[in-house]
This record gives sequence, C-alpha cells and structure tokens, in this order.
Amino acid sequence: GRYGYGVNGEFGGHGIGRTMHEAPHVANSGRPRRGMRLEPGLTIAIEPWFCRSTDKIRTDEDGWTIRSADGSRTAHSEHTVAITEAGPRVLTGRPGVEESPAARATLADQR
Repeated sequence: GRYGYGVNGEFGGHGIGRTMHEAPHVANSGRPRRGMRLEPGLTIAIEPWFCRSTDKIRTDEDGWTIRSADGSRTAHSEHTVAITEAGPRVLTGRPGVEESPAARATLADQR
C-alpha cells in the first residue's frame, strides 16, 4: 500500500443482520463508485486488515484464527455502519468521539 502496509483482499467486511458474516461481502479494496451502491436501510461491517509485510493471510488449524502468511504483525478493526436517509452512521464509534469529517465524506460519497 501507499504507506508500506498490505491490505488483505481475501478478507473483508459483511452485511449485518440475523446471522454471522452474512451477505453482502464488503471488499477491503476497490475503486470509488465501482462497487455496491450504499442505500438507506443497509447495515454493514467494514473490516480492514493491514499487514506489515504481506497482503496474504492464512487460517490456523482451528479453522478460525487468521494470521499474516509470513507471521508479520497485523492490525484489524471493525466498524458497523448503518446507511440512513440522513447519511452514514457509525454505530460502533466511541462515546464522546465524533466521526471524522473525512470518514463521513468518504462514506457519503459512496452513496
């Protein structure tokens, strides 16, 4: 990536509903205005996974634990975003901390 970190393309976010990791798949990469249209009523999890020296991951034998393919450090976070008539709303934000204007603009631009 631009800052020297890989972003895994296999892993991604997902829809939020009644089951775990349901459709739609939310890719961690793409080009603006080329993906799924964000419509009011949609709730998704955005899950970027940054890897220090590779963009490849592997799953441990337990079938659940995921690591970078080369054992390098990684960082993973998840935010749940509801698309509303008034624009995107980050549901997992920290209390007392407003969403950044850049994040709001990026999500709004995807509508």
